[in-house]
Amino acid sequence: MITDNTLIVFIIVGALALLAIVQITLAIRQDRLVSAAGPIEELAVYEKRLEEKQRLMDDLEEELAKRREAMAVVADIGAEVDGLRRQKEELLAEWNAMGDKREEVQAMRREIEDVVIERQSLEAELAPLRAEYLSVKERLEKAEELVGRIDALTNEHAEISGKVEAMRGELRRLEEAEARVARLEDRGNELEADCARLEGRIASQNDELAELTARVAKARDALAEVQSEHSRTEAQSAAEKVELRRQQGELEALGETRTALEARLAYLKGEIAKAEGRTPDGEAAESDKLRELREEPPVIRAMLDWPLADRENETDALKRVERRFRAKGLHYPARTLYAFHTAMKVNETTQMAVLAGISGTGKSQLPRQYAAGMGIGFLQVPVQPRWDSPQDLMGFYNYIEGKFRPTDMARALWALDEINNDDAIQDRMMMILLDEMNLARVEYYFSDFLSRLESRPKPEDVGDANERKDAEIELEIPNMQYPPRIFPGYNLLFAGTMNEDESTQSLSDKVVDRANVLRFAAPRAINTARPEGEVSEVRALSQERWQGWVRPVSEVEGEARVRNSVETMVEIMKDLKRPIGHRLGRAIMAYVANYPKAEGTRPIEDALADQVEMRLLPKLRGVDVEVAAAHFSRLRTFVEQDLGDEKLAHAISDSIQSSEETGQFVWSGVTR
Repeated sequence: MITDNTLIVFIIVGALALLAIVQITLAIRQDRLVSAAGPIEELAVYEKRLEEKQRLMDDLEEELAKRREAMAVVADIGAEVDGLRRQKEELLAEWNAMGDKREEVQAMRREIEDVVIERQSLEAELAPLRAEYLSVKERLEKAEELVGRIDALTNEHAEISGKVEAMRGELRRLEEAEARVARLEDRGNELEADCARLEGRIASQNDELAELTARVAKARDALAEVQSEHSRTEAQSAAEKVELRRQQGELEALGETRTALEARLAYLKGEIAKAEGRTPDGEAAESDKLRELREEPPVIRAMLDWPLADRENETDALKRVERRFRAKGLHYPARTLYAFHTAMKVNETTQMAVLAGISGTGKSQLPRQYAAGMGIGFLQVPVQPRWDSPQDLMGFYNYIEGKFRPTDMARALWALDEINNDDAIQDRMMMILLDEMNLARVEYYFSDFLSRLESRPKPEDVGDANERKDAEIELEIPNMQYPPRIFPGYNLLFAGTMNEDESTQSLSDKVVDRANVLRFAAPRAINTARPEGEVSEVRALSQERWQGWVRPVSEVEGEARVRNSVETMVEIMKDLKRPIGHRLGRAIMAYVANYPKAEGTRPIEDALADQVEMRLLPKLRGVDVEVAAAHFSRLRTFVEQDLGDEKLAHAISDSIQSSEETGQFVWSGVTR
C-alpha cells in the first residue's frame, strides 16, 4: 500500500521530470530564438523576456530545491507545476506570434533590397540626364550671350536699314550690269574656247605641213647629192659603173618619193582649202558635211525591226516589265519600278531621272530592262572624265575633213526629229541613259542641253517654230547658210546614273532642281535571285500610246490633300533654308497626277512620299543637322504620320544619325 510519503516522493519526482522537460524545451526554444534573432530590435526584446523567464526558471529550481527539503508542501509544488504549465503555453503562444514577426522582417529585408536596386538603376539613368542637363545649361548660356548680341545687332540693323533703302536702287542697277557682264564673259569664254580649239587644229596642220616640207627639202638635197655623185663617177672604171647603176636606182626611188610627197602636199593644201569653207576652185563644199549625221545608229535600226505592241493599258505594260525583270534574274521592288516609270512620264515638267548610289546596285539595268519591257529604244552614252563641252555630247565639225562628226546620240536625235528631218521615224519612243554622268562636271557638257529640254514648248505648241526655237539645238558647222537644227521632242526620255566615290563630281543645283533623283541604298543582303520564265520578244511602244498615259496637273490641283501636302513641303524646305519655287511645286503635282493606280498602291500618299525622297532630300545636302534638328523632326513626322511611309521616315532618321560625325546632312537612300 502506497503511503502518503511515497506519493509525495512520486509527485516530487514527476515535478522534477516535468521541470527538466520544460528546461529542455525552453533551451530548444531559446536556441531557435537565438538563431532567428538578428539586428531587429523586436527579437532582442523577446530574447530579454526569454532570459527573464530563464531566470524565473532558475528561481523555480531553487524553490523546488527548497521544497525537496520541505516535503510537506506538495500541494504548493503542484500549484507551481500548474503555473509552469500555463507559462509554457504562454511561451508557445509568444513563439507562434514571433513567426509572423519573422515573416515581416524577411519582407522588410526584401523590400530594402528592391529599393537599393531601384536606387542604383535611377542613378544610372540620371548620369546621362546630368550630362544632358550640363550641355543644355551650356547652350542656354551661349543662347543668352547670343540674345545680347542679337539685341546689339538689331540696333545696328535699324541704323543700317535706312542706308540700305537708299542704296537698293543703285544695287539693282549694279546687279543688272553684273548680269550683262556675266553674260558677256560667258560668251567670251565660249569664243575663247572655240578659238583655242581652232588654233590647236591649225597648229597641228601647220606642224604636219612643216614636216612634209622638210621631208621634201631633204629629198631634194639627197637628189642633188646623188646627181653630184653621178657626175663624179662617170670617169671611174667599169666596176664603178655597176655601183653607179645601183645609185641610179636609188635616185629613181627618191624621185618617186618626191612625187608622192608633192602629191601629199597638194592633198593637204586642198584639205586646208576645205577647212576654210571652199574647194580649190573657190566653191562651197557642203554636200558631204551632214552625210554621217544622216546615217542611222544601231539603236534606230533595231527599233525599226520591232513589231508594234498590242494595245494595252498602263498597268498591263508595267506587269510586262516586272515579268522581264524576273526573267533576267533582277529584283526591284514594285515601288521602285512605279517611281521610275512616273519619273519618265513627267517628261514635260521634269527633264530627267537620276539613279544614284554605290556601284553594283542595279542602277544601269533598271532603265535598260524597263525600256526593253516597255518597247522603248535604249541608247547608253558612257560619260568620259575629259568631257568639258556640249561637243562631247553631240559631236564636232572636223576642219581637216570638212565634215561634221556626230555622236550616236546626235544621230539618234536626228533620226527621231519629226520636225526638222523629213526622213525621221514616226511614232516611236527612245530613252537616252547618261551612264556615270558625274565622272565629268555635268554643268560643263550637259547644262546647255538641259536648258534646251527645259525650254521645250507644250506638246500642243511644238509645231510653232517661234515657240520651238529656244529648244532646238543648232549644230556648229561653219560656212553653212542654214546650219541644221535638232529638236529634242517628247518622244525622248532622259535618265542618268551616278556613282558616289572619290573619282566623281557632285551634281549641281541646276541638275538637282530639274531631275528626280532616285537613290539606291546599300543592300542589307546580297540578292541571289534566279531567272524565272523566258524573256519575251520586244515590241515597240508607240508615242501615241505613251502620251495617252500622261495626265495633266489639273487632275490633282483641286485635291485638298495634295495642295496641303505641297504647302507643308514648301514650309519645311523654307525653314531648312532650301526653299523651292513654283516650278518644283508644279513638278511635284505632275508626279502625283501621273502615279500609276495599280493594285496595292496609294497613288497620292506614295507619290508625295516619293517626291520627298527624290526632290527634297537631295537638296538638303550640307544642312547642319544639329541646328535644324527641329525641322528635320517635323519632316520625319510629316512623312510617317501624314504620308504613312514608315520606311522612308526611318531612313531619314538613319541618315541624320550617320551625319552626326560631320554635322552636315547627307541623304543615304531608303531600302524598300
